[in-house]
Amino acid sequence: MLFGLMAAALIGVGFMAQQHAAYTEPLAEILHVRLLLHLMRKPLWRFGIGAMVGGQILGALALRRAGVAQIEPLLATNLIFALAVSALVYQERLGRGEWLGAVLVSGGVAVFLASAQPRGGRVPHPTSLTWIAVLAVLVVTAGLVVVALRTGLKTRAMLLAAAAGVLYGLQDALTRGSLLTLQHGVHALVTAWPPYALPLVAVLGILLNQSAFDAAPLRISLPATTAAEPITGIVLGVAIFKEQLRVDVYALAGTVAGLVALVVGIVILGRSPFLVKSDAGRRDEDD
Repeated sequence: MLFGLMAAALIGVGFMAQQHAAYTEPLAEILHVRLLLHLMRKPLWRFGIGAMVGGQILGALALRRAGVAQIEPLLATNLIFALAVSALVYQERLGRGEWLGAVLVSGGVAVFLASAQPRGGRVPHPTSLTWIAVLAVLVVTAGLVVVALRTGLKTRAMLLAAAAGVLYGLQDALTRGSLLTLQHGVHALVTAWPPYALPLVAVLGILLNQSAFDAAPLRISLPATTAAEPITGIVLGVAIFKEQLRVDVYALAGTVAGLVALVVGIVILGRSPFLVKSDAGRRDEDD
């Protein structure tokens, strides 16, 4: 739990820094590798990536000790930490909306974990059919990107951010699979495919996320990522690793209520004026 919350804090700070840097890049660079090459020259972006990598490392430590369905909801609290940092930077107090969103997000996480009580899990064989869930995730991601390219900037940003969140959920699942495989020895890890797919998925997720940050303000792009990642991770935890959730009537009601509260809280936090302030200095072609 502690590692998961610490990871969420670093990821939230990393997202804020990345968006401040990416939002000033030309729109023509969306979904192009040169966007990442240009961003690499910016100290603020490198700081943001460093913070996110630190969060991913802490997240991996959490996933080493607990299942994906247990850790993913905790990572969704990154938006709370991002807003807290913004409040400190701007030296202003959080308003009712931020507090309501924070209560819904944290309360939703607590209700989900208490109701679903996710537990167990094991790594399937590298050739197991359960890994077909990875293919399904990639198809969903590709579909979101294709639709995004045919829409306006704001909708494009939300769809690209959602696609990034889906890949981040997949990244967490692949991290969990790699860590479980490592328990069987280094040879087992080297001969399995998830460790090799992990960096590819991570880089693609970063490209989609930076493209979303480039297309629209943080209040539009970040909530979609924050909501898509835990939902994808929970589904993959159950589908691939056979993590168990309580399925009686009361548990299901609490699970659904917790997830709804989590998503609603994310949407409310995404409308915070603190995220609007990150739009300052936007390029002239968006005026």
